[in-house]
Amino acid sequence: MADDPARSVPIVRGIVAAKAANQRTVLLRALRDHGSGMAAPVRTSMEGAERRLSHIARLAVLADDVTILRGHEGEAAKVYFGAFDAMIHGARDDFAFTTRSRRPPLDRINALLSFLYAMLGHDCRSALEGVGFDPQVGFLHADRPGRASLALDLMEEFRPVFADRLALSLVNRGQIKASDFRIDEGGAVSLTDDGRKAVLVAWQERKKRQLRHPFIGETTPLGLVPHVQALLLSRHLRGDLDGYPPFIWK
Repeated sequence: MADDPARSVPIVRGIVAAKAANQRTVLLRALRDHGSGMAAPVRTSMEGAERRLSHIARLAVLADDVTILRGHEGEAAKVYFGAFDAMIHGARDDFAFTTRSRRPPLDRINALLSFLYAMLGHDCRSALEGVGFDPQVGFLHADRPGRASLALDLMEEFRPVFADRLALSLVNRGQIKASDFRIDEGGAVSLTDDGRKAVLVAWQERKKRQLRHPFIGETTPLGLVPHVQALLLSRHLRGDLDGYPPFIWK
């Protein structure tokens, strides 16, 4: 299904635009909650990142090629994570963030994000399998053996909402501490058993939060949103919906 540009481009367009818009919302909420206490240069930089993400979302809506859309997604990630450290206010020395590192995570924020992304990916995979999709065959992410490309596609628009916002809350509220992480001899950082338990509890609590879904117009727990989106994607690919409506957080 991912080999049909007429079908895949509009879906990827929605995913990339929604992800950039949701990243922008994370920045806006940080500015709303903490902007008055930020140093003027930091606040100005954050405001510039917010405007750039808004522009990237608009560019994505107009793009007509998956390669171009991947470029927009990459730029949005660079802008967003370039501003991420400014949103961290708790235990700054322990949770400083410079850049996204994955394999392995090289600081505590990256370790926390990677753990949250892994749980989100599992939920997205389950949601896709629940509507009969093969999670291996994606639109935005190239197919590779052993990679759940479609699950990675689906989770893109949720990363800022589910994982990033929760990571910031856990650190800024002191619910997760430096002692909840371990650093091995090679510099890789991971959560301890107690750290994982604390994050899992917070993850389950966050999934219980209610929101009004922007497309179906009904109140639903946040944890059911991936299942709703998988169903909407399924309905679109069956021809029941003219397009795939991505999830945009308000």
